[in-house]
Amino acid sequence: MVHCFKTSLVGRQIVVSTDPDVNHFIFQQEGKLVQSCHGFLHKYLRNLILNLFGSESLKTKHVSEIEELTSKHLQLWSCQQPSVELKQAISTMIYDFTVRKLFSFLGCYSAFLDGLISFPLNIPGPAYWKCLQGHKDFLDVVLEEMNKAGIILSEQTALDLLFALPFAAFESASSAVVLALQYLQSNPLAQVELTQEHETILRERETKDSGITWKEYKSMTVTHMVNETIRLGNIVPAIFRKVVKDIEIKDYKIPAGWIILACTLAGRELNAGSKFFMGFGSVVRLCAGAEFVKLQISIFLHHLVTNYRWTVIKEGKAVGQPGLVFPDGFHVQILNKKFI
Repeated sequence: MVHCFKTSLVGRQIVVSTDPDVNHFIFQQEGKLVQSCHGFLHKYLRNLILNLFGSESLKTKHVSEIEELTSKHLQLWSCQQPSVELKQAISTMIYDFTVRKLFSFLGCYSAFLDGLISFPLNIPGPAYWKCLQGHKDFLDVVLEEMNKAGIILSEQTALDLLFALPFAAFESASSAVVLALQYLQSNPLAQVELTQEHETILRERETKDSGITWKEYKSMTVTHMVNETIRLGNIVPAIFRKVVKDIEIKDYKIPAGWIILACTLAGRELNAGSKFFMGFGSVVRLCAGAEFVKLQISIFLHHLVTNYRWTVIKEGKAVGQPGLVFPDGFHVQILNKKFI
């Protein structure tokens, strides 16, 4: 079976690789033999994400917010009987949170929110006009910052790129949660170990009513199986990289200037995985939002196993199209332990 082949796409010479060894090598060469095809644009977006959802921001600002949000929604979902479609519910929760944070970071969330529920009077002064101005200010800030980095973009391109940020967050986290619950359902021992880990955290907590701390989050060794669920359910089926220096690996020679399309899902079962592929990236190309997604999933699992009992009511099959989707949904009954 051929695992690498060359082709041409829109006038560019491209090597398509489904070879796990080649892909692993390519991922390790970021900034050396290969670079992101988006260059400075990718660097700007990465810095924006790190400012919003990097480890330091999460540690100092967002842990309690994410926990409060998760606790509130689990309570709401427990009232939706007989079940809740969990992937869509989690997607909506995380999308709302990330969009609010993104707009707040750029200083226009309040005006935007007020304008959504106001009378559409587009003259200076009313909330609707301020909302439209906030939309313009939002784009101006993004475009100005990108221009500083030497990136010239249209407003439409800037909007498309910013839309991708919350999309990546909610798709990664919601897919990983569903896969984690599927895994736990079929592995009772893992479910017991996970519950024990979180009950131990509660017992050893000095202040019983306090929330999750960064130290507790980092101690969740069993919970960090989420890395595996992300690997199995990665939403990015392929990654483009530009070759900046000639590459020789195995029997392949790839000239500088060519594009490599590393297909991470090709040629394997959805539930098989690849030992070479890391869902959150590796080395210098670690996903900027990795910690946010892992924290969100860890907090969700903490509250789910300590405060609720859950039962899968309808388990649809996962399908790659090319990202991970559940056409029939993933319906779960969530019951508060206090009322059982």
